[in-house]
Amino acid sequence: MANRHGLVQHPAILGGLACYAISVLAWIVALSRVEVSIAYPMLSIGYVVNALLAWWLFGEDVGVQRWLGILVILGGVALVARSGSTP
Repeated sequence: MANRHGLVQHPAILGGLACYAISVLAWIVALSRVEVSIAYPMLSIGYVVNALLAWWLFGEDVGVQRWLGILVILGGVALVARSGSTP
């Protein structure tokens, strides 16, 4: 039981919980200002950021097919974002 207590106090665990709490608050704020049908697709930008950081920080191989997938995601997000601005 003492080992579990130490794990809960580990800085990485506390940092992860803090990031999660911030993301929940940001999501609540976003939903209070934007329709769900607009806000939810914006979450897919996380996949793009993840792929770019993996390529940049860890030197992961991001092939042509992945770059094309990233472009498709960005195009879809752009279409959804623009659809929210039309009456």
